[in-house]
Amino acid sequence: MAALPRQFDEWQIELHGRRAVYRVAGSGPPVVLIHGMLNSSSHWQPVALNLAGEYTVIAPDLIGHGDSAAPRGDYSLGAHAASIRDLLAAVGIDRATIVGHSLGGGVAMQFFYQFPQRVERLVLISSGGLGHEVSPMLRTAALPGTSALLSATIHPRLLGGMRAAGHWLSERGDGTGVYLQAIARALSPLENRGARAAFLQTLRAVIDVHGQRVSATDRLYLLESMPTLIVWGERDHTIPLEHGRSAHQAIPHSRFRTLPRAAHFPHLEDPDGLSAILRQFISETEPGLIEDGDWGAILARRSPRSRRIGHAAA
Repeated sequence: MAALPRQFDEWQIELHGRRAVYRVAGSGPPVVLIHGMLNSSSHWQPVALNLAGEYTVIAPDLIGHGDSAAPRGDYSLGAHAASIRDLLAAVGIDRATIVGHSLGGGVAMQFFYQFPQRVERLVLISSGGLGHEVSPMLRTAALPGTSALLSATIHPRLLGGMRAAGHWLSERGDGTGVYLQAIARALSPLENRGARAAFLQTLRAVIDVHGQRVSATDRLYLLESMPTLIVWGERDHTIPLEHGRSAHQAIPHSRFRTLPRAAHFPHLEDPDGLSAILRQFISETEPGLIEDGDWGAILARRSPRSRRIGHAAA
């Protein structure tokens, strides 16, 4: 009997009075895929369908991204993490392997930091939040006046030309074609004013003209008992590969893998390679479990005991 085609179905739920969109594929232990800036859940499709035979794959559209609502409000890493917590709770998923790409890596780390009891494993793919450096393009996008520039330059003809050029390059074996197509897909939602505002608020929450302004490097030791995998594209010019190597050295018992064919979008540039790495990692590790009561013990192993620094007045 021929296998039925696997789907990456789009679902919608109302959370706090606003539309939240997510995609689901497969069945089995849950794996949550968190996309990066200017991406959406749809960008995970090749990886999601690859894993769907063994896992339930859930990929949310972050607030202000994809088809989710873009309200005026908080677009910090903490807000994104909380919205994912609420979505997973609403659809009945208590704990999962959490996978994040780029900005989504920062969200994944924040999710672990805020809700460690809900994380079974953590995977960081070309992740933000692990160092200062970032591409000049993203630093420039954080400058004042970017909103007006995006409004003036992003239109269907430009995006159509980028897609066509990307397709032409891809057919000729040029890896930059996939990158160009990904950028065109990412920029498409920015034709909408609300999406542009959400993008800039998200960007400026983590990046300024000097580089990445949010760092998790002082808290990586908290992952010592959590199975952690770091994956990087060897041709990444957006976030340096060295960030991944340094994080691997700082996280006890972590794993580090690179993809020679990939730049900053391994899930698009080498989805089969990335899927194989994810499948191996999940199958070879037992789910981590950090209860609320464990958090104090984890902190105490690296933090000196509190001491009084003043005296009460006589």
